[in-house]
Amino acid sequence: MITKEKTPPFDLEGYLTDGVEAIVKDALRATLKDPRESAFMARYALASKTAAKRRAQAAAQGEHIPPFLIASITSSCNLHCAGCYARHNHACIDGGVPDQLTGEEWTAIFQEARELGISFILLAGGEPLLRRDVLEAAGDFPEILFPVFTNGTMLDEAYTTLFHRCRNLIPVLSIEGQQAETDARRGNGVYQALLSAMDRMAEHHLLFGASVTVTRDNLPGVTSRTFLDQLEKRGCKVVFYVEYVPVEEASRDLAPQDPDRELLRQSLDELRQESPDMLFLSFPGDEKNAGGCLAAGRGFFHINAQGGAEPCPFSPYSDCNVKELSLRGALASPLFAALQESHMLLEDHAGGCVLFERREDVERLAKNGRD
Repeated sequence: MITKEKTPPFDLEGYLTDGVEAIVKDALRATLKDPRESAFMARYALASKTAAKRRAQAAAQGEHIPPFLIASITSSCNLHCAGCYARHNHACIDGGVPDQLTGEEWTAIFQEARELGISFILLAGGEPLLRRDVLEAAGDFPEILFPVFTNGTMLDEAYTTLFHRCRNLIPVLSIEGQQAETDARRGNGVYQALLSAMDRMAEHHLLFGASVTVTRDNLPGVTSRTFLDQLEKRGCKVVFYVEYVPVEEASRDLAPQDPDRELLRQSLDELRQESPDMLFLSFPGDEKNAGGCLAAGRGFFHINAQGGAEPCPFSPYSDCNVKELSLRGALASPLFAALQESHMLLEDHAGGCVLFERREDVERLAKNGRD
């Protein structure tokens, strides 16, 4: 009897690390005439290897340090996008939630992350460009790469200057496809604002990426060569595909289903072969292919604007706060331990996030951790 060989798990960390190194080397070649920029690129390549060694040393002592952290540095946003999960969940409100972390507190978090060997900190919101103080603080940690997930509408010349000075800050612009899809979700004029921001990035030879919320409606368009060629020609180097999380029953049909996820997986396989100079990342698709959800410290965790340590942005439950303990302490929280010990992170899901599907169970575990 012939048995079919199992496809090996997708090495998400390796793909991202190798891809970033390749992009850094490409940028290094492009900036040889600028000694300051070349020096930064060379230092970052070395720092990335040093961080990996620190994580390996911790693992040898029985402590797992994830390479990624997601930091929602503000709960405020200047847009009201249709179907926004953060607004539906009240994690993003006009004026922001009270008691948000200060710039000094975020600086302390970045310092400990560097010491632990965390290589990538994704800055999110709300709209992170509303917290220039935090972005400037992040720029002082060239050993860490900070993708900044922004709607792009506030990316003016002043921010372009900051991104030019701090090359470890990588703008990731949210776009839904072409103009009709983008403006329908984000507001009239947003698409043109994004194109202007991309052109400004290209003019200054700045690395940037794009983030696409994937629905059943826009999946064919946002994985097409036409769409991606437009991004690549403008200088985009990374594309994040994030499955839409239905915020209410009426929008559940927009969430990708198994056939759609298979189409996305096949498209990514082809894109990674056809465009080796770009990075293509899919969440949670790549996580599933890498052996299950990477939240709750398996591969990353989330700190919200008030300091709560959560499994991920789509699972906003916490039993501890980094105002009261260290990142290392947060990683050892009862909630994270319970999730890692359960089979929940390995389960399939119906829309966007397994922990979102099991939110009542996660909330119960968080409550038990606080009691």
